[in-house]
Order: sequence, then structure tokens, then C-alpha cells
Amino acid sequence: MRKKLLKLVFCLTAFTVNLFAQINVVATLPWIGDIAKQIGKEKLSITVLVKTSQDPHYVEAKPSLIIAARKADILMYNGLDLEIGYLPVIIESSKNPNIQPGRPGNFDCSKFVSPIEKPTSVDRSMGDIHPLGNPHYHFSPLNVLKVAQGMTETLVKIDPQNENYYRKNYQEFYKKLQEKISEWKSKNLSGKKFVAYHTLFSYLANDFGFQIVGCIEAKPGIPPSSGEIKKIIDTINNTKPDAILVNVYSPKKPVEFVAGKTGLKTILVPHDVGSLPQTQDWFSFMDKVITLLSEG
Repeated sequence: MRKKLLKLVFCLTAFTVNLFAQINVVATLPWIGDIAKQIGKEKLSITVLVKTSQDPHYVEAKPSLIIAARKADILMYNGLDLEIGYLPVIIESSKNPNIQPGRPGNFDCSKFVSPIEKPTSVDRSMGDIHPLGNPHYHFSPLNVLKVAQGMTETLVKIDPQNENYYRKNYQEFYKKLQEKISEWKSKNLSGKKFVAYHTLFSYLANDFGFQIVGCIEAKPGIPPSSGEIKKIIDTINNTKPDAILVNVYSPKKPVEFVAGKTGLKTILVPHDVGSLPQTQDWFSFMDKVITLLSEG
């Protein structure tokens, strides 16, 4: 009788721990971790691999990142080859069956979006170009909504007992986003023109009707040549944009040179959640971006 009682207590304890255990989510980028948190809230324990100050194109597969991935129930990543330099190594080295390609715990956010700027051909002379399309779709409210919906469905499959909880949180996210889109559209960015250092803002321009007339970094990942600098200065003189858009990891020297030659001001724009003050979540991140561009 005593043995049966102890066995019953053990089973009940094990059930309770499993019932209230958090799902361990590892996200490559801050914005991904934040969207997951808004859908899963306290049901999820979230680890973000890339720091807010880092250039997401260039990250090293450090042992600490591999250890984090080893413990993941779900790995959520940007996709479109943005993490190609480090994520495959992390996934393979983790030896974690949950997050291997084709498994439910391998969550590629880009599978839910419609990529733009997909090149028809790719070669080394074009720089560090993304053959699957522009990976910076987190500036697009419509694409982020699709990602949030995809996260919801995945969490429901992995944790079906909390289906109503995840769906309720998604509906709250959806409602807030619709309200925010109306607010952001009222800033009326349509008709504005900007030069960017890197092709970060193409999705944002598509969604809000402004133009990126050129990029200082003509070939992704390659510092601009003197000829390319001259070309972007000519473009600026011909198109009269409002400002140059940069982020915390944009090289200062070529930006300052172009600004000095043209008299254009520069606007420091956050590239991800947490990369500048008052960008603690994706909504405040977008608030900051839209406000900076509308005032620029």
C-alpha cells in the first residue's frame, strides 16, 4: 500500500511539473523573441541569441549559443539566409532533435512572408546578396502579423492544452496591430524620399509609400568604392531626398563623407527591438521608426 501511495504521489508530481513547465524558445533575433513572448507570454521561456548591438549578418557560432540551442523546444529564426553564417553550425552542433530541419521545433519565420527583391541571378561580384530575397521583413506590419499567426499555430501543435490561451493572445496582438497601423499610416510617409546605408527599409517603404532612392552600400557587405560614392552623391543631388537612414552598425566614414558633400542630415534608425532607447518591444520599435521618418 505504501509503495502504491508513493508511486501515485510521484506520478502526480511529475504531471504537475509537466503541466506548468514553460516551453523553451530560442530566438535568433530580438524581434522574433518579442513576438513569441506576446503570443506565448508566461507559457514560454525565451532566450535570444543575437545582441541588440550586433549586425545580424555577422554572428559567430559561439559555444554559449550552441548550449542555448541544445536546450530548446523550439528554435525560431528569421530565415532567407540572414543567419546562414552561423545558424546551421549551431543546429548541427546542438545535437538537439527538436530543432533539426523538418521538425516541429524548427521554426523559420520567413516561411510565412512574401519576400521582395529576390535576384534573378547571383554571383560573387554582387557582394553578400541574399538569393532568397530581402530578409528584413520585420519592418513590415503585414508580414509580422503573418509570422505571429504562424507562431500561434505552431505553439498550438506543440502545446495543445493551451490552445485557447495562445489564440486569445494572438487576437489581442491582431487587434492592437490594426489600431497601430491606422496610427502609423496617419503619419503620412507617402511621398518622402530617403537614402539608406543598407537595404533595411524596403519592406517599410512598400507598406508606407515612401521611396528609398539609393543605398550608400551599393553591394551588400562590401564597403562602397569611390565610384559608388560619387554615384550616390549624384543620385542625391538629382532626387533631393529628405535624409540618410543609418543604424548602429552602419560604418561612419562613408556616411559622414556623403552627408558632408550633400548637406543631407542623417537619421539613426533602430534596426531591431532594443537597439535604441524606447524600443523595448516590436510595437515601440515601430513607433520609433515611423516617428523618426515622419519627422525627418
